[in-house]
Amino acid sequence: MISCLIETITGHVSQAVLEERPLVKGLSDFPQSVSKEFGQLRWFALQVQSRREATVAAHLGGQGLECFLPLYKSIRRWSDRKKELEQPLFPGYLFCRFDFENRRPVVVAPGVQRIVGSRRAPVPVEESELEGIRQAVSSGLLSQPWPYLQIGERVRVNHGSLKDLEGILVNFKGSHRVVLSVTLLQRSVAMEIDLAWVTPVCEAKVSIPSRVFNAERPQPQF
Repeated sequence: MISCLIETITGHVSQAVLEERPLVKGLSDFPQSVSKEFGQLRWFALQVQSRREATVAAHLGGQGLECFLPLYKSIRRWSDRKKELEQPLFPGYLFCRFDFENRRPVVVAPGVQRIVGSRRAPVPVEESELEGIRQAVSSGLLSQPWPYLQIGERVRVNHGSLKDLEGILVNFKGSHRVVLSVTLLQRSVAMEIDLAWVTPVCEAKVSIPSRVFNAERPQPQF
């Protein structure tokens, strides 16, 4: 009788140990939506070593991964000459599309420091924000990094290569710019435009997604 009772208790303890959930989340514990949305791989922001953005992007591209490194042209002046250079719009960052569950080739790549996310999980970049940056870069218009901006008059561009793009209108040294933001990075980009190209966006309208989102400042994490 006693031996049967001991075996029963031992069996329950063993089963409890087997069913106990691990304290550390495995890859399978992350929601599928982190890596994919509607079956498509998501874009993530990578923090990389300064001035190695292009090198890291080339390495990841050689591994078969899709990368996006937005650049802008700037003029460097020396005492005897000046030169036009291409520099990252977001220094120290680039964007890469991959399956987070198979992220090892990304995190071990030379120059990659971390995948940007919140405190506990990776956070994919909003596709609409990236699309706005792509459109701005491909427009050929003057662009430059800009302090992160969330508040201001939202406008929509109605003409030219930036048509249908939305952002925040600012006036800087007599010229007008539309500011686009990447919320995850807390960084913005300004595009110089003609004021006649834009019209105010009514806040009540939701037919076109906003390029600027409100969110708490996230912390970089693997």
